[in-house]
Amino acid sequence: MDAHAPTASPAEPATLAFPRPPEIVELAQALIHTRQTLLPKRLFDPGPNEFQTRQILAAAAHAPDHHELTPWRFVVVPAAARAALGEAFAAALHERDAQATDEQLAQAREKALRAPLVLLAVARLQDQDAEIEPHERIISAGCAIQNMLLMAHALGFGASLTSGKALGSRPLRALFRLGEDERALCFVNVGTPDRAKPIRPRPAVEEFVSYLTV
Repeated sequence: MDAHAPTASPAEPATLAFPRPPEIVELAQALIHTRQTLLPKRLFDPGPNEFQTRQILAAAAHAPDHHELTPWRFVVVPAAARAALGEAFAAALHERDAQATDEQLAQAREKALRAPLVLLAVARLQDQDAEIEPHERIISAGCAIQNMLLMAHALGFGASLTSGKALGSRPLRALFRLGEDERALCFVNVGTPDRAKPIRPRPAVEEFVSYLTV
């Protein structure tokens, strides 16, 4: 790292116009640093209740959003719709592999039954505002999703994102009534973990930050 790069010093805090209490900073840091991915097969009841689900979804609204387009949406998959999602997964697999076995199709269907709360994240890549390009919209959606993951974690739940080839399939697009300019990004899965998971090591700041030199 550049020897002249600025470094943070706890003894010399920056002077802020709107300082945050130290306990708020510590809480935010702990929340971010302890969040981890817990696969759907490790998530069980109880899941978020209606009020908690709304808290998780409301967190998405605070994501950065250039031109205030809300270029993303989330579709909750309730218990009554899980079988239909399972059939879409199976149909997507058969679309990719006509030789898929009954066992493989059954495994595809079973994926829809995991995790108490399942949502599909959808990004709108184009609309009347041509100035905001697709990558900006996806970044906004990613921030919305991260907000939701952190809120779920704050509420004591485990969560994960899952994707796969089925996301771009005709059966899944038809099931969720996706528009031509919409893309299914991932599923968000939330529930109670079956056991604690060790916090994995994260890269040090120096590993992914550099400073522009001129």
